[in-house]
Amino acid sequence: MLVGLNSPDDAAVWKLDDSRGLVVTTDFFTPVVDDPYDYGAIAAANSISDIYAMGGKPFMALMIAALPPDLPVEISAEMVRGAGEMARSAGVVIAGGHTVQDQEPKFGLVVLGFVDSKRVLTKAGAQPGDRLFLSKPLGFGVTTTALKRQQAAAEDVAEVTGWMKRLNRDAGRLAVESGLRAVTDVTGFSLLGHGWEMASASGVGFRLVYDQIPFVDCAAKYAEAYTFPGGAHDNREFVQKHVHFAERFSEAQQMLLYDPQTSGGLLMAVPPQKCAEFIHRAAELGQPIWEIGEVTAGTDIEVV
Repeated sequence: MLVGLNSPDDAAVWKLDDSRGLVVTTDFFTPVVDDPYDYGAIAAANSISDIYAMGGKPFMALMIAALPPDLPVEISAEMVRGAGEMARSAGVVIAGGHTVQDQEPKFGLVVLGFVDSKRVLTKAGAQPGDRLFLSKPLGFGVTTTALKRQQAAAEDVAEVTGWMKRLNRDAGRLAVESGLRAVTDVTGFSLLGHGWEMASASGVGFRLVYDQIPFVDCAAKYAEAYTFPGGAHDNREFVQKHVHFAERFSEAQQMLLYDPQTSGGLLMAVPPQKCAEFIHRAAELGQPIWEIGEVTAGTDIEVV
């Protein structure tokens, strides 16, 4: 076992031989959007993301579904179609799965991938002076919760859905090609939660520049309406003792950094000498990236 329960990483890695590792992960969740096709596609992209976050290439998956017995077959079929087409676009074969009955739908994948055992990406390895980059904006949780409360505009849901359906394939490729070591994907534990895991595993601190952090266009609007999911409050409760905000930030602004993300982007620590080539290669791949801060010699996260 190269990566397992002894570290808070995104997936397990098993050594196959001297050059290859097998990456294994699973994830599933309740619906975050109304459209069943989009729900299936988002669930698949989210599940596959952990393989990219470890520097791997996904190749096979199993579906996991918990469905109400009275759910129309047309809805479950669209969920499966969305997941299947997303998996196909990632080069992943759906090889089967398992379904049980439940009162609320839950859907996701078990995903397997291969990784070069000498180039595994983990949450450890960030060094003081590294620059921090993010590959997707934030604000997914506060927006999808507004949707559940019937407060979200259709164009806002469409924007967030588009980001959640975007694979982290090119971001993962960028990280591997750039020879990075410290990477994670930003999902339910929020930017601050996953960031603190990464900083803690590396024995360093983070300094995040709030004005450089990307958000979807509607994030501030729904933050002010305080449509945060319960997970945002759980994230804050768990990690706030490790986070220090400058006094200028409102509670809503702070909560946006605790907001759970579904199928969020990759958070990457890039050594300063690699930044120019990293940015150039991202542009070649058409991969959006935002520089949001730096790694420090401290032990906590500072937001300025």
